Amino acid sequence: MKRILIALAVLLSVQVADAQVKSSADAKKAVEAATAATQNPKKAVKPATWIKLASAYIDAYDSPMGNAWIGAGQQELSLIMGPEKPLSAETVVLGGETYTKQVYQTRNYYFNNAGVLSIIEVTQPVYENPLAEAFSAYQEAYKVDAKGSKTKDIVAGIKNISSKYLGDGMNWYLLGDMKKASDAFASAAEVVAVEPVNEIDTTAAYNAGFTAWMIKDYGTAAGWFGKCIAAGYYEDGEVYAKLADCQLNLADTTAAVTTFEKGFEVFPQSQSILIGLINYYIGTGDNPERLFELINKAKENEPNNASLYYVEGNINKELGKYAEAEAAYLKSNEINPEYEFGLIGIGIMYYDRALELQEEAQNEFDDDKYNALVAQFESSLKSAIEPFEQAFAITKDQNIKVSIAEYLKNIYYRFSTDPDPKYMEGYKKYDAIVSSGVAE
Repeated sequence: MKRILIALAVLLSVQVADAQVKSSADAKKAVEAATAATQNPKKAVKPATWIKLASAYIDAYDSPMGNAWIGAGQQELSLIMGPEKPLSAETVVLGGETYTKQVYQTRNYYFNNAGVLSIIEVTQPVYENPLAEAFSAYQEAYKVDAKGSKTKDIVAGIKNISSKYLGDGMNWYLLGDMKKASDAFASAAEVVAVEPVNEIDTTAAYNAGFTAWMIKDYGTAAGWFGKCIAAGYYEDGEVYAKLADCQLNLADTTAAVTTFEKGFEVFPQSQSILIGLINYYIGTGDNPERLFELINKAKENEPNNASLYYVEGNINKELGKYAEAEAAYLKSNEINPEYEFGLIGIGIMYYDRALELQEEAQNEFDDDKYNALVAQFESSLKSAIEPFEQAFAITKDQNIKVSIAEYLKNIYYRFSTDPDPKYMEGYKKYDAIVSSGVAE
């Protein structure tokens, strides 16, 4: 998948290989017995009674999954599960990834190309909402535990429930059901937000907001992103950008601009915030000079921050001010000669402009105008070579080198039939780097 901007630092609840889960029938009997105990007036006042009910519901949650866990190998599970075999198997594609789907009576297992179990999809749960029931039981245990003797156990149990909700959220995300994913992530955050845990799970909150945003449930998403910001969780500025986008879609433009600008003050290098601001000012026709006021304020605070001039270059580029963009990009490199991104910015600007000119030429039927556009296209493309090659020489990052090589390969190939041998030589050089993925 592309960068999904979701904090997937999910600690999935896993079973150890030698732990045998209860059958669905046994799990149901255990819940029924534990429920009966809570209806006994003498037992109902004991926290242990409710803790036992919570544990029974958690066992009922685990039961349909079988003796498997996320991260288990396919061959390993075939040994552990003994005579239990899948009813069928097929190859499926989820989110662009290929999986082997094994169908069992109560669940489906999805193994990735490496043969590792990545998703467990329960198809026949013992109860509809066992984790919610377990959480309610833990809350009752906390209420009757006047001395607080079981608080530690209750907190541990609720955190276990939260981790299972996180696992559910990740499963639904991979299965492509963003509504169920958002609900699961929300539950993960909600169960630990109240007594006796009283913790803010920003990972769960962000995931809940992100998956709600993906299905355009902007009201729900905005609520979760707002909680993230209140808790000091920003995901490198993405939370501000996503919250502002939600506010725009909810027609609250005043709040959106305020969110964008607050985010920009803290994360001026965030491309998501920057692009959001640019799109807003261009789309509304409001004065885009406000963007330069913001960047100049940031530069006053950090006059030697090369990345701020790079951001200024990006703003000018998006506004079509190419000369000003190039000057800002060059300034970033002047401030820090080892900062390659300004030079990369110039190269991409000329490259992108060349593609625009190429498209204009393709749609032009007047020969003279066509030839003029082609000449401009070739000139812009050649202008990208020097800054790209300077950036290639400066950067120490192999991945960046290979990315730059991809641009240079394409440029040199365009002129490879030119009498000047440097173009064919350049094409061969950068083609080899792209093919190998390694730059000297």
